[in-house]
Amino acid sequence: MLKDWVKGKKPEDEEIASRLQEARAELAGMQMSIKDKKLPVLIIFDGWGGAGKGSVMGKVIKNLDPRFYKTETLSKPSEDELRKPFLYRYFVRIPEAGKFSFFDGSWMDEVTRSRLTGDTDDEGYHRHITSIKRFERQLSDNGYLVVKFFFHISKKEQKKRLSELESSKSTSWRVEKWDRWQNKHYDECVDVFDEYLEATNQFIAPWYFIDSRNRKWAELQVTELLVKSISIALQNTGRAVPVLQNTFPIRQMPKLADIALDKTISDEKYDIELKELQGKLADLHNKIYHAKIPVIVAYEGWDAAGKGGNIKRLTAALDPRGFEVHPIASPEPHEKNRHYLWRFWTRLPKDGHIAIFDRTWYGRVMVERLEGFCSENDWQRAYNEINEFEKELDEWGAVIVKFWVHIDKETQLARFTYRQNTPEKQWKITDEDWRNREKWGLYEGAVNEMIQKTSTEYAPWHILESNDKHYARIKALKTVIEEIEKKLKDKGRG
Repeated sequence: MLKDWVKGKKPEDEEIASRLQEARAELAGMQMSIKDKKLPVLIIFDGWGGAGKGSVMGKVIKNLDPRFYKTETLSKPSEDELRKPFLYRYFVRIPEAGKFSFFDGSWMDEVTRSRLTGDTDDEGYHRHITSIKRFERQLSDNGYLVVKFFFHISKKEQKKRLSELESSKSTSWRVEKWDRWQNKHYDECVDVFDEYLEATNQFIAPWYFIDSRNRKWAELQVTELLVKSISIALQNTGRAVPVLQNTFPIRQMPKLADIALDKTISDEKYDIELKELQGKLADLHNKIYHAKIPVIVAYEGWDAAGKGGNIKRLTAALDPRGFEVHPIASPEPHEKNRHYLWRFWTRLPKDGHIAIFDRTWYGRVMVERLEGFCSENDWQRAYNEINEFEKELDEWGAVIVKFWVHIDKETQLARFTYRQNTPEKQWKITDEDWRNREKWGLYEGAVNEMIQKTSTEYAPWHILESNDKHYARIKALKTVIEEIEKKLKDKGRG
């Protein structure tokens, strides 16, 4: 792809100046339309060291309102970012609706660099390519415009520019060892860049090659392509996109109505097992920390099913420095203005730590679906998007435990009534709880579909029969312990 690219004819300087003035004005004028249509725009500047990415980016943003854009310089991952999933540092930086984000460098640099240095094997490289394609497709499907530029210069031109930068104390800092390495191994880099660009050149996020031999000419190419891309995206906002077929292995699950809820445990046995299991989990917490295994426990369930009490018994066994509980309520405005998974990506634990979610990303296919907070196309796509999200966590090495805390309708009514009539419990019952109860049948259908479509082999659902809260708590502890022990064994730490 890069090898076959033929440069266009560079216009005369006067024409460049005239067209550039017009394109700058058009781009600046589009800002209010982007804001009004709530179009998030992610612009990636990648390419050769010394090709002028930073200077062109500076020129492009000069004419934009600084309240509506952010710039991100993405070089090597930080120590903290290395303890998160591969896509973490990119997903958390995506723009809000109606704003620009300009990336100086991207996932391309990280993946191709590790490929060239041999830090990533073939399997890891191709896994990252798959992750990137999913990521870019998800952004596009959720209304983002992703524009990717590759700044291209010849080996001779790169060497000349790097030498010019190094000759001055004020600019020598801009030349990294990696830039010199690129130039020395130019042909090898071309091969790897070409392979990457070909693999990630998608219809929804194509690569644009920028002839970077002249900075004004490069700026004109970038600006005109941005104007054209944004114009098309503004016309297509709100469009429905294809719902992809699931390709992940699914574990067969029973429907909620077929689950027996008569399981109980005696108080004496509960007290004994609770103490034993909490002790075992405390020991495992130390082991996962040293093995750098992240653990994600996700709770969903009926109102008054006992999620809070279940979580309390789980966390009682853990070192408070190594876990965090995330109670998930309605999204804040800055969360609603981003991809719906953004607020969960930002809450992921470091490796060796535990994150517990009280309500989760599955709100997309339950409450958001049933209350009309997203379109049908949105929630239909979400099953596959969530499976992809959890696949990223699995490939990162995380233990993923998903609980549906289950009770019958009669038990819920009894617990609602008790809360209503007990002053110190009344804060736990709201009008919304009663309204949701009236939609029990609708929610049950949505939950059945959710479980059937997202109980993957790498992140299956576990049903906690919670008419007896004690039974559900013991089962939850046993399940978390079992899943952690499996992972430790897989890593040779069992």
